[in-house]
Amino acid sequence: MIMALTFLLTMSILVTVHEYGHYQVAKWCGVKILKFSIGFGKPLWIKSFGKDKTEFLIAAIPLGGYVKMLDEREVSAELTSGSLPATYSEAELTRAFNRQSVAKRIAIVLAGPMANLLLAISLYWVLFMMGIVGMKPILGKVIEHSPAAVANFTYGETIQKINGKEVVSWQEVSWILLNESLKNNSAEIEAVNSNQEVRTHLLNLSNIDPEAAAKDILTASGLTVNQPDIPAKIGEVTKNGIAALAGLKANDLVLSVDKTKVSVWEDFVQDVRRNPSKTLDIEVLRNSNVLNITVKPESFTENGKTFGRIGVAFKMDKAEQDKLFVTTHYSPSVALMKATEKTWDISVFTLKMLGKMLTGQTSLKGVSGPLTVASYAGQSAQMGLNVFIGFLALISISIGVLNLLPIPVLDGGHLMYYIVEIFTGKPTSDFALNIGQRVGFLLLGCMMILAFYNDINRLITG
Repeated sequence: MIMALTFLLTMSILVTVHEYGHYQVAKWCGVKILKFSIGFGKPLWIKSFGKDKTEFLIAAIPLGGYVKMLDEREVSAELTSGSLPATYSEAELTRAFNRQSVAKRIAIVLAGPMANLLLAISLYWVLFMMGIVGMKPILGKVIEHSPAAVANFTYGETIQKINGKEVVSWQEVSWILLNESLKNNSAEIEAVNSNQEVRTHLLNLSNIDPEAAAKDILTASGLTVNQPDIPAKIGEVTKNGIAALAGLKANDLVLSVDKTKVSVWEDFVQDVRRNPSKTLDIEVLRNSNVLNITVKPESFTENGKTFGRIGVAFKMDKAEQDKLFVTTHYSPSVALMKATEKTWDISVFTLKMLGKMLTGQTSLKGVSGPLTVASYAGQSAQMGLNVFIGFLALISISIGVLNLLPIPVLDGGHLMYYIVEIFTGKPTSDFALNIGQRVGFLLLGCMMILAFYNDINRLITG
C-alpha cells in the first residue's frame, strides 16, 4: 500500500510540475490552451476554468500527462473527420500554437523539462539547508587485490579530498568516484591515517567494469565502509511485531541465540536472518536479570532469497553516532549553489550513462521502468522525509533529461524540428512529422518493453 501510494504521489507531483511548465509558458506566450491532463486514458475528474474554458482533468493511468493547445493542423484534421463541434474565429486562430514564432514554440517546449530541473534544484536546496546526514568516509577493510589495495589504502584512513575536491561523507566519495570513472583513468585521493599523517593515493579506475561501478563504485574499487562493533543491545521494538509479542523489550542486551554466544549486533542479525520460521531461544540481560525468550522469526523474500526478521533495531549512543556520522548544514545562498551544481552533475551523468548504453560500454540493465520507480518510492518513503525528497529530486532530473532527448513525440524531438526550421526557414512538413511520430512511438515502445523486462527480471532474480 505504501509503495502504491508513494508511487502515485511521486508521479502526480512530477507530471503536474512538468505539464504546468508547458502550460504557464504557453499562457505567457498567448497560446489558447484546450486541455491540461494529469494521466492518460479514461478521465476520472474533469472541470473547466478560466476565460478560455480550459479543461483540467485527472485520468486513470498516472504515467504521464499532456497540455493540449489550439493548433490549426489538429483543427484541420478534426474538421476533415467531422468531429469538431465548433469552428474557431480568426482572432482565436492567431493564438494557435503553430502560428507562434519559433522562439516562443521553443520556449513552450523547453518549459516542461526545465520545470522538472527547477523542481530538483528546489528540493535539493531544501535538503542542503535542512542538513545532509552521512557516514564519515572512514575506511574499513581494504579488499585484497583490488585497485584500492594496489593504491596502498589502509584500514582506518579517513578520506579528505578526491582530485582536489573536499569530501565529508561516503555519499560524496561514491558520487565523485563514479563521475571520475566515466571521464578519467585514475583519481588522486588524499586521506589521513590514525596518526594524523596525510597520505596521497592514486586510485586506478581504468580496469573497473562500468556495470559494477554503476552498482557500487566503492566495492568495485576495493573500498569498504568502517563498521565498528556495535553491542547487541536492542534499541527499538516494532509495536505488535514478532519480537514485541514474544516479550523482547528496548534496552535488552542479547547474550546468546540457541546457546551460541552473541558478541555484537551483526551476529544477532545474522542468526535471525538465517532462521526464517524457525523457533529460536534467545537469552537476554534485562535490569541485571538473565531471561530466556522464545522467538519465531517471520520469513520474507529479498532478492529471490528467504530470510527471517523479528522487528527490532539496534541502539547506538550519541557519542558513537558522532564518531560515525556527520551532518552538514548550508546557508540559503550556498545551499542554492550546491543544489544547482548537484542537479547539473546528475543531468550530465545521466546523459553520459545513456551514451555508454547506446555504444555498448554499459549494460542496458540500467534502464528502469515504473515497477522499479514504485519500489524505490516506497522504500524511500519508509526511510524518512529527507530520503524521499532526495528520491523525488533524482526522478525529476531523470524525467527532465529524458524528455530533452531528440526523439520525436518527446519535447526534445519537437525542439529538434524547430531548430531545423530556424536553419531552413520553413516548418517541418506534415509528411516528415508523421514519419517522425511513428519512429518516435516505436523507439518509446522499445524502451518501455526493455524497462518492464528489466523491472520484472529484478523482481524475479534480484
